[in-house]
Amino acid sequence: MNHNENGAGAGRVRTDEVTGGTNAPDVEDAVFAMPYGMAIRYDRPAAALADCITGYHVYRSTVASGDRLSGEGQVDWFLPGTANVRIAIDAGPIAVTIGRRTYDPLPTASLFGPTSQALKAVTHGGIMIGFGISALGWARLSKRPAGDFRNRIVPLEDVLGRSFTDRLVVALQGAADDAQVAPILDALLLARLGPVHVDAPQIRSLMEILATDGPADMASAADRLDIPTHALRRLSVRHFGFPPKMLLMRARFLRSLLRVMAGGEKADYALIDGSYFDASHFLRDSGTFLGMTPRRFMALTKPFLEASLRARNAVLGSPTQALHDLATAPARTDAHGGERKATSQRVISGDAAGISC
Repeated sequence: MNHNENGAGAGRVRTDEVTGGTNAPDVEDAVFAMPYGMAIRYDRPAAALADCITGYHVYRSTVASGDRLSGEGQVDWFLPGTANVRIAIDAGPIAVTIGRRTYDPLPTASLFGPTSQALKAVTHGGIMIGFGISALGWARLSKRPAGDFRNRIVPLEDVLGRSFTDRLVVALQGAADDAQVAPILDALLLARLGPVHVDAPQIRSLMEILATDGPADMASAADRLDIPTHALRRLSVRHFGFPPKMLLMRARFLRSLLRVMAGGEKADYALIDGSYFDASHFLRDSGTFLGMTPRRFMALTKPFLEASLRARNAVLGSPTQALHDLATAPARTDAHGGERKATSQRVISGDAAGISC
């Protein structure tokens, strides 16, 4: 199977019913509201995967007639975060920029490594299915250090193998509807997980530190884990992709940015984390992680980011992957993947039965 081109030989996705939803029974449909032609879905993984997989998502969009004629595509932005996998189905060309490097076009199945910079995506319609990988998950899915893939996008088969990648793509293309996405991913990922890593207790402890307010310095984190700083650095780069200082800075910045974004267009910097010396300190971090000021980032058109912050928080307990909290993240515990929502006329693939968002 050739995974190097998006949508090669595939039919166009149908656009007459574009809807979103979740397998979580306790989330209101209004959470998934999107502009016309777009849809978003977030699903909880099975309980047995909850420590390793941070959640499942499906984005769907159609191409406006003007964009189709101009070829400009739809632009969206995403926050830096942990590693994740993305599978494009019936999609036009997709280009993603991380810092100064642009990946164009993306392969059908990609691994996005851990990132410390915002991502700019230019898409031309179609469906994107993805799942986030926690540091505990990385330790059980790959023998390579996560640091090898920081701020990079690579073909998924380079990391998880061609056989697994082929099975994943074929299964998702053949899904009868969107309700099958989570069960398909559950089955494939449960079978793919390796044994629990010897570093698991320390990985879990560092994940807990990153998910909560607290000191943003390496020495304090090492004290809490009761390991030397050099051991913390090895653990951090191997399983999280970055040195601990960068992880702590990223978590603090994202917590602060989300508070500022929730405050509206005014961008009230009084809402930032108390460990910042002042607003200029926060703005320097914004240059590092966003490449721009918070106000400029907030002014960008980013419908999928704004919807995903809302939907992910409602379904998975935190607005971003980088702040995923194992202690509060709900998992699907019933045998059928929870109550299905928003089930009208979903399509996944023009050459296989459909999927929705």
